[in-house]
Amino acid sequence: MAILEADGLRKHFNGIVAVDGVSFAVAEGSVFGFLGPNGAGKTTTINMLTGLARPTAGRILYEGNDVTDRLKQAQHLMGVVPDESNLYPELTGFENLCFCAALYGLAKAEREARAHRLLESFGLTEAAGRKFAGYSKGMKRKLAIAAGIIHAPRILFLDEPTAGIDVASARNIRQLIDELRRGGTTIFLTTHYIEEAERLCDRIAFIVKGRIVRIDDVAALLKPIQDRYVTAFTARGVTPALVESLRAAFPHLDFEIQPSDQLRAESAAPITIGPIVRFFEEQGHEVTEARRVQPSLEEVFVRLTGIESAAMKKEKEKQGGGA
Repeated sequence: MAILEADGLRKHFNGIVAVDGVSFAVAEGSVFGFLGPNGAGKTTTINMLTGLARPTAGRILYEGNDVTDRLKQAQHLMGVVPDESNLYPELTGFENLCFCAALYGLAKAEREARAHRLLESFGLTEAAGRKFAGYSKGMKRKLAIAAGIIHAPRILFLDEPTAGIDVASARNIRQLIDELRRGGTTIFLTTHYIEEAERLCDRIAFIVKGRIVRIDDVAALLKPIQDRYVTAFTARGVTPALVESLRAAFPHLDFEIQPSDQLRAESAAPITIGPIVRFFEEQGHEVTEARRVQPSLEEVFVRLTGIESAAMKKEKEKQGGGA
């Protein structure tokens, strides 16, 4: 059953089309990934789905009911964790959670009980009495997620939940997401980390320039590349001319120049490395590394969007958020 459906959503800003006819359905109890570069329309879509922006056209349905013009009626179903924290720095962690619970009408005893449970579950009990401003980035992100689920929503929107935090905290956040899904919460996730989406999501939509270019289950997205064999070679001075020579010498392989002096070879059959390394040497190029690469969702993303995920992550870090 779909807990959320978007039907032909469009959003214009001063004549600029930010979201252009986006449609998808999110199954209850699943993790739905929404992937794309900065400016693709991810955050704008979330804002429409959560009532922070009004669609120019299209429909939004929760549990099969069209609530496009009355999203407030569905807001009890949703929790929202933006990529930039919206909690109050002068309040403690406990006070922030209680305040958020009060906004949803929870009685004092219930909101305090839930706040204590979430602080314990998220490993924040010792920091409960500290002001939010003094939390680390990872702690802030965990408390923001706790605040987003204080009212036990059916669907949780997570916009870049692990961006800008340390590796250990990011791992902890991913574990929390998995626990929430196993507990029955539906997750709508945007992320710049393709490997994170592959690990967490059941279904993924790729959005580029306001349009969805592909949407499918993760297994179906990976199927076309699972039977491919890939080897990455590192050698200085790789030129287009050398690649053409390689293609002529090994016509059964697909070669492509990659950043950082890398050359990628791909085939439907296992790749024998030795002859290729010898060819490099005969052409006056020393191979410093040759390694087999496991095809991943990142390759699907690059093929569909033409955007390297590494470049997407750098752009995200440079801008410090937003999409």
